[in-house]
Parts: sequence; C-alpha cells; structure tokens
Amino acid sequence: MPTLTNKRILITRTRHQASELATQLEALGAITILIPTIEIVPPASFAALDAAITCLRTYDWLIFTSANAVEAFHRRAQFLHLTQLAKHIAVIGPATLRAANAIGLTVDLIPPQYIAESLAEALLPEAPGRSFLLPRAAEARDTLPATLTAAGATVTIAEAYRNQTPPDSIPALQHLFSAPENYPDAITFTSASTARNLMGLLEVAKLTLPPKITLASIGPVTSQELRDLGHEPSIEAAESTIPALVQSLATHFTHR
Repeated sequence: MPTLTNKRILITRTRHQASELATQLEALGAITILIPTIEIVPPASFAALDAAITCLRTYDWLIFTSANAVEAFHRRAQFLHLTQLAKHIAVIGPATLRAANAIGLTVDLIPPQYIAESLAEALLPEAPGRSFLLPRAAEARDTLPATLTAAGATVTIAEAYRNQTPPDSIPALQHLFSAPENYPDAITFTSASTARNLMGLLEVAKLTLPPKITLASIGPVTSQELRDLGHEPSIEAAESTIPALVQSLATHFTHR
C-alpha cells in the first residue's frame, strides 16, 4: 500500500507551481488539497529590471534565487529583445536550474545546499570587484546581497515580480477548517512566504491552526519562519527540494 494512502495534504504553493508537488504526493496515495497562499504578479514598475537588462553584458554574474525569478526575467528579456547575457549565471537549486535550462541558459554555479547562505558562500571567491545582478521578488531576504556586498561586490537588485496573497483562498480555508472531519493531515510549506501568508489568511478568516496537523517544511529558512510565527514544524526536508519534502512526509507517516 502506498505510504500516504488517504492522507489529506494541503498544498500552499502558487497554482502554477503546485502540480509537481501534487503529482508526487498523489503517486503515494495522498489526497491533495490546493489552496494557494501566494500568487505571482508583476512588479510595481519594470524600470529597474529593464535598466539592468539593457546593460546585462556589463555584469559579471546573473543570479537567480527562484524559478519565478527566471520566468519573470525571461518574459521581460523577450519583451526587450535581449541578445546578450551576463558572463556567468548562478542559481540557488535544482528547480531554478531546470527553469534556467528550459529557457536556454547555461548555469555556471549551483551551491551544495539550496539556500541563500550556501549560494552566498559559493560566490564569495567571485565577489571582490565583481558586479552581480539579482532579479528577485519585491520582498526577499537580504542575506545574499549583503554577504556579497560585504565581500567587495557590487550588487544590483532588480524587482522582477511580487508575491501577493490571494483573497479567494479565504473561503476555501474557512471551509477546510470548519469542522475536524475536514482538517488536512498535513500542510506543506515550500517557502517562508507560504507560511507567513497562510497564517495571515487564517487570521483574516478568524481561524486558528488546529493542533496535531503535521507541518511539513521544505528547509531551514521556512522552518525558522514557522517558528517565528509560533508554530514548530513537524518535518523538515533533508534538502530544499520537492522530492525531499515528499520523502519526508512519506517517512513521517510510515513511522507514526
């Protein structure tokens, strides 16, 4: 019998990113519930990104810390008819690597751990006197640019997209948590934003997170965000990838 048979698992990712996680969970017998706590929308202004793209060849490194950043960058680069790239490209992990490869980019660096701290450490030897372009969400952690700047790099941050909380998710959450028989067995968190936004949506909906639901975190940054919000994660994936998150859930429920 599959290890997650009939386990109800809430997925909080954006709609367009949820399918990979849902497919892997359902292959193990899970019943997936999709209530996104994030939707990706354009930045308030494309001015910074457009300015960076038009002089992209002057940067030594182009850094992507999410697949969303790759996709947003690509759309704008196509709009501006970009023909030249930065000298080197770095990505934070496998999902971002796949997104970069899908648009024809050759990646020069991927860190051993798929978090900003590891990416910063891997880029430190390249930092002194070099220029870096970091297209990213409007609100993101400053660990990477701060570390590189302190090491002598010039880092340009260009807003490529924004994470927005989808208000349509509130009625779905109210129904899900209306009665114990509706509760999920587990909730997956694939970024700090999914954790932060879910708790915000629950607050707006005048709901509290019921106890005994398994909280599954994709990695240390997301786990820390959950703790900061007052919730100890039940599970943390061995590495910050979707397959590792699915495996952690399978192991958890097998041993219970």
